[in-house]
Amino acid sequence: MEVAVIIPALNEEQAIGQVLAEIPRDVVSDTVVVDNGSTDGTAAVAAAAGARVISEPRRGYGSACLAGMAELSRPDVLVFLDGDHSDCPEELVSLVEPIAEDRADMVIGSRTLGRRESGSLTPQQVFGNRLACLLFRLIYRHRFTDLGPFRAIRYSSLLALGMRDRDYGWTIEMQIKAVKRGLRVLEVPVSYRARIGRSKISGTLRGTLLAGYKIISTILRYAWR
Repeated sequence: MEVAVIIPALNEEQAIGQVLAEIPRDVVSDTVVVDNGSTDGTAAVAAAAGARVISEPRRGYGSACLAGMAELSRPDVLVFLDGDHSDCPEELVSLVEPIAEDRADMVIGSRTLGRRESGSLTPQQVFGNRLACLLFRLIYRHRFTDLGPFRAIRYSSLLALGMRDRDYGWTIEMQIKAVKRGLRVLEVPVSYRARIGRSKISGTLRGTLLAGYKIISTILRYAWR
């Protein structure tokens, strides 16, 4: 089974090398780092560490993910993880395994169910995550514990979802569409660490508010549709 990894990265020069070093090479056949407009040496460090690096100057998490997908040659499973070393790449196997065993089409790494380092999630992140999961359960009748970015999905299933969001709504759009299309979705516990460097979203009030607004509005918009 061919497994590919996409890592959106924006100014992660300090972290990206460690992230790439921890990816299990016996499981992953292709690793794509999408440089989302970095002004530091992220791209050079990633390339030196053996990743395939592409540039997506249009800012946005979803933009980076879509650009990475366009570079792939139809793997069986695609894994998304962050480039700030908060996710634990060595736990990737636990996300891929249920798909390989045909028990799931998508697997989300739940930081809520797993072990979290102190301070790895800000209070506003914890509150926003709980609120979004509650709304999701009330509207879509499906229980999630997290909207975490560390996830694996069958590539054919992902293409069928027709992903569109180009920024903060990417993860919740994927979960909404997966549930509405009847995909088999599982959550597995994952560890979560304090990121290296400052978060571009939760590290600022503006980023936190914009992300929260986009997530909630996406949940409501797809419910209306």
